[in-house]
Amino acid sequence: MSEAQLGRMQFRIMQVLWDRGRANAREITDALNASEPVAHSTVQTLLRQLEAKGAVGHEAHERTFVFFPKLKEDRVKKTATRELLDRVFGGNVGSMVAHLLKQERLSRAEVDELRRLIDQQPKG
Repeated sequence: MSEAQLGRMQFRIMQVLWDRGRANAREITDALNASEPVAHSTVQTLLRQLEAKGAVGHEAHERTFVFFPKLKEDRVKKTATRELLDRVFGGNVGSMVAHLLKQERLSRAEVDELRRLIDQQPKG
């Protein structure tokens, strides 16, 4: 499955599962509702979609399904970032970074981390 095909709410569900390792639909709904309202039935539908895509699996514990991620977080982020980079910035990393630096407000710590990462890049 192509990890980049996750919708925004599907990705948020995956974040809950990556953070917790395992959770039932109610626990996921409660975690999502901490920052943005979402209906429990919507979460259940999205979990079925994620399972059909191969992104999550479940085990039955008594009468409750407990869900777990089947995809690694770093791989999903890498695929989604690559797709954005290619589609929006023509594969040009410098253009994407320049755009983000111009458009987004960065903390001093974020700027320092970016400088450190740039300094670590091989020359040439």
